[in-house]
Amino acid sequence: MAYRWKNTLTRADATPYEAYVNRRQLMGGAIGLGLVGAAGMARAEDEALVPNSWDDITQYNNFYEFGTGKGDPAKNAHMLTTEPWTVVIDGMVDAPGDYSMAQIMETMTIEERIYRLRCVEAWSMVVPWNGFELADLLNLAGVQEGAKYVAFETALRKDEMPGTRYPVIDWPYVEGLRLDEAMHPLTIMATGIYGKPIPNQNGAPMRLVVP
Repeated sequence: MAYRWKNTLTRADATPYEAYVNRRQLMGGAIGLGLVGAAGMARAEDEALVPNSWDDITQYNNFYEFGTGKGDPAKNAHMLTTEPWTVVIDGMVDAPGDYSMAQIMETMTIEERIYRLRCVEAWSMVVPWNGFELADLLNLAGVQEGAKYVAFETALRKDEMPGTRYPVIDWPYVEGLRLDEAMHPLTIMATGIYGKPIPNQNGAPMRLVVP
């Protein structure tokens, strides 16, 4: 059931797109700039910073499957095949199985969520995501009584993910949420950002966003 959460933020509150795509340039110039928050980035944009291209938005990422360097994902993620894409849901659910991305998208209601995002790397902004609530995907599979946690396990394709050839972490990467966190209406699976599909290096075809 979509639209369970009412947002108090609007597009007027969002970090200007030009400032968003310039975040790498801002970080390179002054790491402390992010501490002033989205308002500070908006002011920086007003100071006639030259807008970067859409490609610049994807040049600074953490995605160890494609390398530990910030620019490695943008350089290597083109090797990842995202179509067709299948999500395996198993464990304590009524309908375990392989759910195709097409099946999921046909079932879910995509809505825009505007969230304040503060990164541990000292930058912050207000981000418009497009996606659906994780709860709706879990309800599709039917969570059984007694379930307490949701585990997430990434894809592992060494031929497409060069970073997995090195023991940086234990592959595949595994993360988890308590069931109440996973079912919270703020927890979404994002399929887009700024109204555009998420690029491979930013988590295509969908990524978990937990405020």
